[in-house]
Amino acid sequence: MNNQSVLIAEDIHAYLKAQEEKSMLRFITCGSVDDGKSTLIGRLLWDSKLVFEDHLAALEADSKRIGTQGDEIDYALLLDGLQAEREQGITIDVAYRFFSTDKRKFIVADTPGHEQYTRNMVTGASTAQLAVILVDARKGVLTQTRRHSFLVSLVGIRKVVLAINKMDLVDYREETYKTICADYRQFAAELGFEEMTCIPISALKGDNIIHPGENMPWYDGPTLMHALETVAVGDRAVELPFRMPVQWVNRPNLDFRGFSGTIASGRILPGDRIVVPGSGQTSRIRRIVTMDGDLDQAVAGQAVTLCLEDEIDISRGDLLADAEARPVHADQFQAHLVWMHEDALLPGRSYLLKTGASLVTAQIGELKYRVDVNSLEHQPCKTLALNEIGVCNLALDRAVSFDPYKENRGTGNFILIDRLTNATVGAGMIDHPLRRASNIHWQSIDVNKDSRAAIKGQKPCVLWFTGLSGAGKSTIANLVEKKLHALGRHTYLLDGDNVRHGLNKDLGFTDADRVENIRRIAEAARLFVDAGIIVLTAFISPFRSERKMARDLLEEGEFIEVFVDTPLEVCEQRDPKGLYKKARSGQLPNFTGIDSAYEPPENAEMVIDTREKPAEEIAEEIVKRLLGDELLGEQRDGTLWQS
Repeated sequence: MNNQSVLIAEDIHAYLKAQEEKSMLRFITCGSVDDGKSTLIGRLLWDSKLVFEDHLAALEADSKRIGTQGDEIDYALLLDGLQAEREQGITIDVAYRFFSTDKRKFIVADTPGHEQYTRNMVTGASTAQLAVILVDARKGVLTQTRRHSFLVSLVGIRKVVLAINKMDLVDYREETYKTICADYRQFAAELGFEEMTCIPISALKGDNIIHPGENMPWYDGPTLMHALETVAVGDRAVELPFRMPVQWVNRPNLDFRGFSGTIASGRILPGDRIVVPGSGQTSRIRRIVTMDGDLDQAVAGQAVTLCLEDEIDISRGDLLADAEARPVHADQFQAHLVWMHEDALLPGRSYLLKTGASLVTAQIGELKYRVDVNSLEHQPCKTLALNEIGVCNLALDRAVSFDPYKENRGTGNFILIDRLTNATVGAGMIDHPLRRASNIHWQSIDVNKDSRAAIKGQKPCVLWFTGLSGAGKSTIANLVEKKLHALGRHTYLLDGDNVRHGLNKDLGFTDADRVENIRRIAEAARLFVDAGIIVLTAFISPFRSERKMARDLLEEGEFIEVFVDTPLEVCEQRDPKGLYKKARSGQLPNFTGIDSAYEPPENAEMVIDTREKPAEEIAEEIVKRLLGDELLGEQRDGTLWQS
């Protein structure tokens, strides 16, 4: 059991060779706060004699100083590394520990128990093969037990050890153990676990951790260590079809071209036929190249460079796959989503989606429901808050290759990234592609935007007016349109109030509805531009993210942001519709500038101060600027439109 003694007694190379040949088990411990997760892992390390002398000395000193276990050692201190964890006696972040026995190597993730840190728990579980779910024998199956079991099931873990801890505090009663086992098995029946082992333990006293507990002679099952050493967890990823995201096209000279990446699943041999699902092109493996020479075969988890027999078009982000077992290639799918950011998820907002080595723009089109992880109930919702889990449809700006998460954890996952801050805001598991993704195609149209614009003698664009309510957006936009119309320009004004009488009459004024409001306006404006028209929009459009989304829908130079920079106090004095008065009195919630945020532009093409000049004069200056800067007057070929 003691590998340190083996290390001392035998040749170091033989020891390393033995370690290399051992199987590896990655598992997590999870449960409610104070169920004893950190103590359990600390006990495993202690009883396996894997605590170094300096750590042992520090542990003994810390145990005496903190005094949570009297004069005894507090094993949890081996895992609770953060000062806040030690002070509060809880786990906050994920702590990983490696240890090995004579039979197997282990990587264990000690994950937080509190609901507040659900995202950390999901992160720790995402790579685990087995979960040790702890239950306090005094409390039985709790809400957090159900929550963690659902999350474990969600991320694809199919083997569970139910460790009923603190048996010493219930006098090692067999009835307590049996009752908890029955309760849990009844709850977990719908979670799809393939294997479940129940073990009564005392992490503090060491009962049934490494050795059978003498205090529980009625129990004849395996100890926790025996269960961990013998559970069959063959590397399922190796048995799946071959998948490898291309991370780098390796071309050091004209004579070598290889595709580098880490194999996500399956195995590959020279001569095997592969496909690039995005293009449908196929080839065969010519060489498997590594730093240590060519390989006869490579399996999941290995980083390799593959050379092909044919020169086909492959770039970073493509997925190489078994030609006989192709993945899905689609731009729309349904997914389970764990929200990981303090700012709520807003359907309609544009995010970056990263799956494998692909980075695409994604939009959450429909939030179907939120999962109450305590009761597994599906609840209607319009947004997701931090640590909540929901099911939604996502639409991407281009198709990517993937497998459903239940079939392949390596190619069925993704993360969502905020486009402005680059913060990771969500983690997802793909359920299935949407059928409409393969039923909807772009229709080729012979009359294009340039020809439509040419017949009108103008360059189409969007003048996007943004600012607080009462800033003067609609007034100025109306005057600008009149002047452009007088110059013979073909225009259309999309006004905030007018649009809400028709196209967007089903939307309210929550953040989620505001995002959807601007998404629809941006799409409508894009269609007008495609028709060759100069579009003016007058909307508060409070969020930078949505204004950037609108800009990205258009070509370079077609989006002209006009910030009507009128201070809030001036807008309130004007209050042409009496809305500020209502908002201040509490009759109008979610009003921008009062109890809903407005994010001013950082690099608008035009910034207007309405305090010094009348609207007529401002409109005249805008038109002059547009024509003077040739924003509206230059064709793509460099000649000027006739105004």
